[in-house]
Amino acid sequence: MGRLWSRIADYLRECDKLLLILCFVSGFFGCVAVLSATRSLGHHRDFFMQAFALLLGIAAAVIISSFDYRRIARFWPIIAAVTLIPVVLTFFIGYAPGNTDDKAWLMIAGISFQPSELLKIGFTLTFGLHLSRVSGEINKLKNVLLLCVHGLFPVALIFVQGDVGTAIIFAFMFIGMMFAAGLKIWYWVAAFGSAVVAAPLAYFFLLNDDHRERIANIFNIEADLLGAGWQQWRGRIALANGGFFGQGLFRGPLTQVKDGIPEGHNDFIFCSIGEELGMLGCLTVVLLLLGICLRILKISRNTNDRFGRFICVGVFSMFAGQIIINLGMCLSILPVIGVTLPLFSAGGTSLLFLFAGIGLVMSVHMHRSSLKLHLHDI
Repeated sequence: MGRLWSRIADYLRECDKLLLILCFVSGFFGCVAVLSATRSLGHHRDFFMQAFALLLGIAAAVIISSFDYRRIARFWPIIAAVTLIPVVLTFFIGYAPGNTDDKAWLMIAGISFQPSELLKIGFTLTFGLHLSRVSGEINKLKNVLLLCVHGLFPVALIFVQGDVGTAIIFAFMFIGMMFAAGLKIWYWVAAFGSAVVAAPLAYFFLLNDDHRERIANIFNIEADLLGAGWQQWRGRIALANGGFFGQGLFRGPLTQVKDGIPEGHNDFIFCSIGEELGMLGCLTVVLLLLGICLRILKISRNTNDRFGRFICVGVFSMFAGQIIINLGMCLSILPVIGVTLPLFSAGGTSLLFLFAGIGLVMSVHMHRSSLKLHLHDI
């Protein structure tokens, strides 16, 4: 018993308590928001799943952070297989729940599971390891091409699967980690020029009619209020209803009506929070997420290990990408592409693996110096 308490004391001394607290507060806030946004459904299944995922996620973060991330990376072939195979299976036995139109989920023992969330963690580890092994020669053309194949493979895979939003998040992670690795500016110039040239081709030949309609809708939402503009229009009304202090928790006129805010517990949870807790609630959400992102970057700067730095940047890019796109959707600045607000939107799989990513970041913090580490790895 004494040894157990000693290990707990060691862990509490070495872990990043501020990061863990910020994530827990955000997750708890999200659970309350999901509970309020789903009351009109007549059941609390989403809330209970969210709360269970929060507890499971905290446990996962603690367990993962207790292991040296470099030891975890030794099993990269197994990690790559375990995180990639479920995504491949969605092409054969995947299904599309609710109002979604892409078969990006698997059903396991009656519980839905989105494999792409697990793949984000696998990609962070494997791509970070790849970068660390060529970091001294990253600007050699051969290495850049191999890194692009590695980095853009999940982007293409998820895009073909039909989940454009998640594919863009993988692109965020790829770009962020390549930037952190010190890729020379001429590569970025070439990539930007290629993107400009390819954009019209992608718009007309890669995107479907629904995608093009959502993009066009951003420039004139009122043109199709009963169609493509409906979700964002209702979200804007909800935000306007909130004012500064909001209508009160469990009292939002649109939040408490079924389909009052389409996906108000998921993609548009920010609008539900805005209606019930006002601008003050929205600012709290933004500050919590900003605090998490800044803390991850601080841990990245404080480590001397390039692999650890790449892991932190990968997790940061995952969070930042989702935050930027989701808030852009809710504020009608970006098209609706099904990206959730990290730690707040309903989704047990997403919440669990976001905490797994936080666990990796905390592992980088805790194992940044063997001289300071008191917690022994199992």
